[in-house]
Amino acid sequence: MIDKRTLEFILTDQQEEIEGRTDETLCHRKEELFVDVKSSQAQVVIGVRRSGKSTLCYQALQRQGVKYAYVDFDDERLTNLQAEQLNDVLETLYKIYGDFQHLFLDEIQNVEGWHLFVNRILRKKMHVIITGSNAKLLSGELATHLSGRNKEIVLYPFSFKEFCLLKEVDIERRTTKAEAFRRAAFDEYMKQGGFPELLSIEDNKSYVRTLVENILKRDIEQRYKISYKATFEQLAHHLLNVSPAIIVTTDLANLFHFKSEHTAKNYINYLKQAYMLIGVQKYSQKSKQRAVQEKIYAVDVAMMDQRENAFAGENLGHRLETTVAIHLMRKCKMEGLDIYYLNDRSGECDFVVCKGNQVVQAIQVSYDISAEKTRKREINGLLLAARHTNCKNLLLLTDHETGEIEQDGQRMMVQPVYEWCLELGL
Repeated sequence: MIDKRTLEFILTDQQEEIEGRTDETLCHRKEELFVDVKSSQAQVVIGVRRSGKSTLCYQALQRQGVKYAYVDFDDERLTNLQAEQLNDVLETLYKIYGDFQHLFLDEIQNVEGWHLFVNRILRKKMHVIITGSNAKLLSGELATHLSGRNKEIVLYPFSFKEFCLLKEVDIERRTTKAEAFRRAAFDEYMKQGGFPELLSIEDNKSYVRTLVENILKRDIEQRYKISYKATFEQLAHHLLNVSPAIIVTTDLANLFHFKSEHTAKNYINYLKQAYMLIGVQKYSQKSKQRAVQEKIYAVDVAMMDQRENAFAGENLGHRLETTVAIHLMRKCKMEGLDIYYLNDRSGECDFVVCKGNQVVQAIQVSYDISAEKTRKREINGLLLAARHTNCKNLLLLTDHETGEIEQDGQRMMVQPVYEWCLELGL
């Protein structure tokens, strides 16, 4: 148990820390507009650790100019805080901040039973903003205990546009110099990834290693009480090493000697719920087909090789496809779209974007299509999607080529990924 005097000391420290952020240069992100600080629903910002959730909430509150109280439950001094002490936290906040109607609860999932406290203060008409790194914990438990009185905003690491804004790279001028700088910035983004703190530190590998360890050990192993931790971690690193990849859980069960393929399914779900992995389902009109052979991606390219013993090369094609997947996932979350991959015996199309049951775009990704064999394969993937879905909006994304291709009565646009990323406006 933490006494009230200690609580006051900790929470005053945190007040001083968040008030000291006013001089920071921060990037405004599109998700900020989705945080409604005046809503009667709890605003829940979820996503992978270190993706900038706290900063997003801070900026949303600052933009609205509301008075709020703040608690960071990821503070090691609050590790042993119990749910029954959350009212003591509220009392201490009133003592520090005075009267307030907005409460910012950072990484509150660290307190078991927190949802009951949130439910109670929502009934008292308090406006609540919450962050967390575990999707099942937040969406599952909030939906159950708050009867849907919550709105979820998913946040991913920086997009390429946000990366450019922080690096002060011109994203608008159409000059040779500006174009060259954007290309150089994209090469750096492809190598470094979008975790905000990687922009200001040099030891990327140490940072990513620690981040991965925290997700595996704190967000997953502790939460789900995993018994065979070493095997679970081996599976997690294996999936990051081979991504993007279509997952066959029976093969994984055999590879890691699980007693059941359900164990492999559960472990993959845990990794997705902690946002270390994102999944893309197979395109099919049949629900049963969509439920198997999911394709998985790392949530950021930094996790593909910036780890100890990753044993991964540059593999620029996989990194480019992962970048596209993350940007598409973010766009689709905002616009209510769904993404799939299309696969049959004759070929594969990387992404099929749907609005309801209608396919609105098919996208193929290839780093370099200068080789005739590669070019033919990528074009055939788009033609395959056109035949299966009747979609006419066909896009081939590459590292540097631009133009259009006409074949078999279909017109395919060719565009560099860095241009496409900026056009998304994210």
